[in-house]
Amino acid sequence: MDESRTVFDDLFKLLTPDRLLLDPRATGEGVRIGLIDSGVERSVIENRFREEGLDPPVIDGAIFRNDSLEPRPYEGKQSSPHGTTVADIILRIAPKAHLFSADVFGPAGTSEVETVIRSLRYAIDVWKCKIINLSLGVPEHRLQPVQKRIQFQKAIEDAYYKDVLIFAAAHNEHPITRSFPAAFAPPLISVDKALFADPLQFAYLLRETVEFQAHSRGYLGPFSQEPATSWATPHLAGIAARLLSLKPDLKPFEIKTILYWMFQAGKGAEDRSPLK
Repeated sequence: MDESRTVFDDLFKLLTPDRLLLDPRATGEGVRIGLIDSGVERSVIENRFREEGLDPPVIDGAIFRNDSLEPRPYEGKQSSPHGTTVADIILRIAPKAHLFSADVFGPAGTSEVETVIRSLRYAIDVWKCKIINLSLGVPEHRLQPVQKRIQFQKAIEDAYYKDVLIFAAAHNEHPITRSFPAAFAPPLISVDKALFADPLQFAYLLRETVEFQAHSRGYLGPFSQEPATSWATPHLAGIAARLLSLKPDLKPFEIKTILYWMFQAGKGAEDRSPLK
């Protein structure tokens, strides 16, 4: 026996990505995922599932607007293709997850921080989501006065205390510029872009508040093949949903630790090509 091996080496062997993510039960079943974005064109997703001989996924949601405190009913539509691309990525990774679409942009294509906060709390308290995907970024100047930033950060922290794990896209073009909510990490997980041979591969690469990299190309939509953190984030959120379908009572810090250990166990096996 190799005397240099530790009990952690043995644990790493048990936590290999193949062992966990390729388990037939790792489908996302029973996991509620909140997608705060530009809405989801439900028919596009359903048609893709039917073409592949699969039962259509469950997609619910609501529309959140700056001028209304109460959400409007979700009609299965999108305000831009972005949200549909993100939803498709999540459901390719975790096809049996229950997806909730929070459209916070609308036809104008803009949203206020207060609207994002309101949708986040609704996804947690009403929809009971355990994973939130935020493939959006708010520049620091949009969080003025400072009370806005404090409210946003508190909403992120409250999610963590309620055992909800938030995945947020790192800033696409200016890695040095602070972009929120990704800059609030921890307690959320910030995700940067990279290219992988397999969409279930990912990497842990700590840089400032950005910790993970995931596959950054999508499959549907006009800009899906352009590498972006918007597409990387749902890949990792879907992977987390697969883990939760194996053990639904995992805490956010446990999921994050398992992701780190899985990367350590599989290091050297992945074909990774980080993008600058």
